[in-house]
Amino acid sequence: MNTQYVKGDCLFTKINKLTKQYEYLTEDIETEVVIVGGGVTGAVLGYYFTKNNINAVVLEKSRIAHGSTSITTSLLQYELDSNAMNLKQYTSIDNIIRSYKLGLKALDEIEEFINENGNACDFKKVDSFLYTAKDIEIKEIKQEYDIRNKAGFPVEFISKENNEFSFNVKAGVLSKGGGAQIDPYKYTQELFKVSCEKGLRVYENTEVVDVKYSENEVVVETIYGHKVKGKIIIVATGYNTNLFSERAFGTKTTTFNIATKPINNIEDIYKGVNVRDNEDPYNYLRTTTDNRIIIGGEDINFIPDISNEKLCNENYDKLEQRLKNLFPKLNIDIEYRYCGAFASTQDNLGFLGKDPKNSKLWYCLGYGANGILFSVLGGMMLSKLYSGEVNKDLKLFKVNRFDS
Repeated sequence: MNTQYVKGDCLFTKINKLTKQYEYLTEDIETEVVIVGGGVTGAVLGYYFTKNNINAVVLEKSRIAHGSTSITTSLLQYELDSNAMNLKQYTSIDNIIRSYKLGLKALDEIEEFINENGNACDFKKVDSFLYTAKDIEIKEIKQEYDIRNKAGFPVEFISKENNEFSFNVKAGVLSKGGGAQIDPYKYTQELFKVSCEKGLRVYENTEVVDVKYSENEVVVETIYGHKVKGKIIIVATGYNTNLFSERAFGTKTTTFNIATKPINNIEDIYKGVNVRDNEDPYNYLRTTTDNRIIIGGEDINFIPDISNEKLCNENYDKLEQRLKNLFPKLNIDIEYRYCGAFASTQDNLGFLGKDPKNSKLWYCLGYGANGILFSVLGGMMLSKLYSGEVNKDLKLFKVNRFDS
């Protein structure tokens, strides 16, 4: 992702010290898999390919984890952007339930990585809460609860009678263990650290400017004229895909985030769960290990150049007011304000797999609110696909699923 589409002081890149700086490419090299993009998606891919003893190289045009990765709230949850009944026009309920289960699988994968390598990225498993404060939406939330409950997910229906949250809830679905929180910058750096120790090669400030395909190989040219030769290329660049395809992969939006200063009495009032309301566009919030609250949302149509201070401040102010309305007893003081571009799709799923017209060109595009989880699934499934093992769930994410 272009860092020009990120604006403001991004919490995770501001509070974390740079642990490692990677070299830029200064020679021609060869590998098996060329991964373009050094955000969390590229890091996840690098980890799984290296773990499966597949030689891989990651190329990042700017700095590691400073694009979309720097502005994600990393509020992880198995559910999708829209409720199941709203997605029925684009896919089936069975597919939606399957994607929920895959989300849980990805959460478990991240937890397994933490268990194996230590918790250097503030990972915390939490409950996830979807709610509405509107009487008119009670039925919709109840339908979502019924779908998840029938499918066997550990969920609890929250009504205004049994609501233990400090804010107004008319109806809600509490997913037990259905979410997690993580520091995306630290997670990306840790993935690269672990993978590089096992042979992954990572180059930052190394922009890819041209790609040439032949029957047996891919040749990638970088900005300083050096080339990387591989068997396939995987695009892990978020929505910035123009160099690789003319396909319109998703709908771009600009989203806004604010983060508070650490709050002393936060545990007394905020239960530490991931929270999402049922508004359109919705708002979402989480806590951090140092007792901040991050709230995001107020999405608007994509702005290529986020230079309108007035517009940005209006949306930051909306988020701040919403947060203060939710938690009137907390001493809320906003320290970080930032925004950036994201992409979404009709069925809320990303794109994983081969280009339908070019078997050398693969994609791992974690579009939507579940981008990190989709990236983990992509790492798992694409590293197996390279070795000839086709996961049946790849069909949910296939690149041409919206083609008429």
